[in-house]
Amino acid sequence: GLLTKVAEINLLLFCHADSLCIQRFDPGLGLIAPINPMIAGISLVPPPPVPPDMPVIKEIIHCKSCTLFPQNPNLPPPSTRERPPGCKTVFVGGLPENATEEIIREVFDQCGEITAIRKSKKNFCHIRFSEEFMVDKAIYLSGYRMRIGSSTDKKDSGKIHVDFAQARDDLYEWECKQRLLAREERHRRKIHEDRLRPPSPPPIVHYSEHEVALLADRLKDDHKFSEAIAILFTWIDRGEVNRRTANHFYSMIQSANSHVRRLMSEKAQHEEELERAKEAFKNALLAILNQCKDAFIFYTLKDVLKNFQTKDVSREKFLPL
Repeated sequence: GLLTKVAEINLLLFCHADSLCIQRFDPGLGLIAPINPMIAGISLVPPPPVPPDMPVIKEIIHCKSCTLFPQNPNLPPPSTRERPPGCKTVFVGGLPENATEEIIREVFDQCGEITAIRKSKKNFCHIRFSEEFMVDKAIYLSGYRMRIGSSTDKKDSGKIHVDFAQARDDLYEWECKQRLLAREERHRRKIHEDRLRPPSPPPIVHYSEHEVALLADRLKDDHKFSEAIAILFTWIDRGEVNRRTANHFYSMIQSANSHVRRLMSEKAQHEEELERAKEAFKNALLAILNQCKDAFIFYTLKDVLKNFQTKDVSREKFLPL
């Protein structure tokens, strides 16, 4: 009866909720699997280090016109010469006899932008890249065996060897770059030194009759005398004194001499005033010390009288009637 209907209603509600959940489920999200500590990449424990003597396994490279097969990983890697400074050129030897420049470009275009290919009649060529790091990618192809198409002919197969090549253009560009860096470093150092250097004094004006008239007025000005006398000394050192300008220089030297004598007179006057001030200070200090001495005597007598009066009062207390 009633219990059966309640069970049916609960079953309908459960099925309806289950259908809603299934409709809202997005299969593209997938399920999150538990983390397996043995799987590399998401492992909580770091993978064991790769031993240094373990051979590097290279992959087969498929190109449009040829296929590159890696050498046996158990063999030692191909040797290379010492890398020249600024090296952008590689030597590629062991090419198949039927390898054309287009096939070579197709293979090494994967390493970077090629600026030039110089192919020899023999089975080698030189390839120049636009950047130095592209050379390292080309060196990676050393030891691969190139096979053109699916041919088994010896002329369509060869084991390539890639090595650093010494080119004048590479060395010249590297030297230019080093000189540019050195210039930039010198420029930065000079800017830093100029920033720390104190400002230089203004340049000395050249001799002229107009400047002579201005300098004569400056020599009479207390605030501009030092600057004016420096200009006068500079003109004399430059050899501006001659028969035509001698009178001007004589009058300027006379003005400077008069100014110096006036300064000496003022100096003597200030020294005399200083001596008078010292004497006045000495007399005033002596007067103050004498007054302090008199005050000390006064306070001493006052204490003596006070003690005497105290003794007289105590003596009167004990006098018989």
